[in-house]
Amino acid sequence: MKTGNVRINPCAVARPQRGFTLVELMIVVAIVGILAMIAVPSYRQYVVKANRAAAESYIMSLTNRQEQYVLDARTYATKAQLGIATDPADVSKNYTVTFGNVTATTYTITAAPTGGQLADDTRCGSVSIDQAGTKGETGTGTVAECW
Repeated sequence: MKTGNVRINPCAVARPQRGFTLVELMIVVAIVGILAMIAVPSYRQYVVKANRAAAESYIMSLTNRQEQYVLDARTYATKAQLGIATDPADVSKNYTVTFGNVTATTYTITAAPTGGQLADDTRCGSVSIDQAGTKGETGTGTVAECW
C-alpha cells in the first residue's frame, strides 16, 4: 500500500486479537465439569425411576390379566397359562418378572432389578404385588416412595 510517500507494511498494522486465552478456556472447562457433576447423578436417578415405573406398569397389567383369568377359570394362573412367553423389552432389560406363590386363591408378581438397575436402585430393590393388591418392595425405601 502506498499513501503519499509513506509506505505502510500490512503486516505491521495492529489487528484485534481473536479467540480465547487459556485461562478463559480453563474457566469454561471447570464450569462444565461442575455442571456435569450435578446433572449426571440427577439424570441417572430419573432413568432409574422411569425403568421402575415401566416395570410397575407391566406388573399392574399382569395383575389385571390375573383378575380376568380368575373370573373365567375360578383360579389364578401361572405366567405360561396367561400365554406370556416374554416380557416387554423395556422391562426385561432391567427387571426379571416372576410369578410366585400361585395357587387357586393367591399369587405374587415380583419385578427384581438386574444389571445396572440393581446397582442403582438400592432404595426400592424388587417391587411386588399380590392378589389383594398389597404392594411391596425389598429396598431401604418405603412402599409409598417406590410405588
